[in-house]
Amino acid sequence: MTLRLYDTATRSVRDFVPREAGKVGVYLCGLTLQAPPHIGHLRSGVNYDVLRRWLLAAGYEVTFIRNLTDIDDKLLVKAGEQGRPFWSIAYVNELLLAESYRALNVLPPTYEPRATGHIPEMHELITKLIADGHAYPATDGSGDVYFDVASWPAYGSLSGQSPDAMQSAGDAPDRGKRDPRDFALWKGAKPDEPADAYWPSPWGLGRPGWHIECSAMCWRYLGPEFDIHGGGLDLTFPHHENEIAQSKAAGLPFARYWVHHGLLSIGGAKMGKSAGNALDLAYVDSLGVRPVELRYYYAAAHYRSVIDYSEDSLRDAATAYRRIEGFVQRAAERVGAGQPGELPAGFVAAMNDDLNTSAALAVLQQHLRDGNTALSAGDDVTVRTTLAVVRAMLDILGIDPLNPAWTGGSRSNDLRAVVDSLIALALEQRAQARGRKDWAAADAVRDQLKLAGVVVEDTPQGPRWTIGEQD
Repeated sequence: MTLRLYDTATRSVRDFVPREAGKVGVYLCGLTLQAPPHIGHLRSGVNYDVLRRWLLAAGYEVTFIRNLTDIDDKLLVKAGEQGRPFWSIAYVNELLLAESYRALNVLPPTYEPRATGHIPEMHELITKLIADGHAYPATDGSGDVYFDVASWPAYGSLSGQSPDAMQSAGDAPDRGKRDPRDFALWKGAKPDEPADAYWPSPWGLGRPGWHIECSAMCWRYLGPEFDIHGGGLDLTFPHHENEIAQSKAAGLPFARYWVHHGLLSIGGAKMGKSAGNALDLAYVDSLGVRPVELRYYYAAAHYRSVIDYSEDSLRDAATAYRRIEGFVQRAAERVGAGQPGELPAGFVAAMNDDLNTSAALAVLQQHLRDGNTALSAGDDVTVRTTLAVVRAMLDILGIDPLNPAWTGGSRSNDLRAVVDSLIALALEQRAQARGRKDWAAADAVRDQLKLAGVVVEDTPQGPRWTIGEQD
């Protein structure tokens, strides 16, 4: 079955046919680095990581580009407010973003270019746009260069907006524009902005406009035409609309599919620092929710849906994931971890249907029910095959509990061995107390373990323990 994706440009679910057989080029609009990442930002990373994993599972060679915007109006405002170089703020937030993505088991991109590293490519595109009559330097002495929206009749096609109904671009004063809708490709140096935020150009000292950055980086790393351009739904207009206009006007075929994800809101409002409602990974940790459980929370919703965040919904997702994790751990204790197996047809069909992760998880839940039944019946053959299938599905979603990303590698395994030994000793003392019918002593051992966060469950095969709350 062919992968089908919703393409914003055509407003339809289309068969995915790559430009070059066996290879896929993906560009994801990354963050503007004026502030640390919040969990709304991180949804983007997880959503497109699932897409990437699915493409890899299908056998594609994937070139995945995720950019960083390290020069921008908002960043320069922050620099002025904090009395710090703009690049210092950007770099600190870049490191925090990378750390957050690692915590969520998001695969590193093939390349992660910074906007400031691609000024020559931007100059080349702008020069061509001016030569072809699609851009012009302002005549007000500002040093700005603008894209001429009226020169591109298809402008507005991605977002479905009529240019006649559009308001001013709002990225620069209208005085230097032929038309208020025109947007900045290059911004001339301003006396009230940091002195280190400028580069020489054919139009004088200045810095890039936001939109030209992505066109230049797409071109540099994926060529004139590539397969998938991704980003949040809020980027459709004006950012992606402007990318299409300036890229195609410069002669680049550009993206074949536009794949946008829904936002994570809170109380119906967009999450953000300016709104004062931004929540980060440290906050999630303070709730006792692990990064793997946050990732499950993202993956359980369809990527195009809006997630309206609440603590209750996040805790419900954490509880649901712990049930999955519980089966995997019990099964692995019983028959060994093994390796991920083949994906069931229902899961494949769901993922090929515009990455329908909610339907894919319904398939997973059916296999969990079968696996738990087999565990209770002592059917080790079924337990082994079910565990392999379940792990295969979880691996696609990036949430396999036995993956080293979540077990923590060799150091964590060493610590786990120590903890195993200590808890085994405590359970042995409990068993001895039960053997001599000293129920108070046995209960005391169990209660002390529970206070330490270790939950003991008595099973027909003997006691087993987990860390966390028992459902």
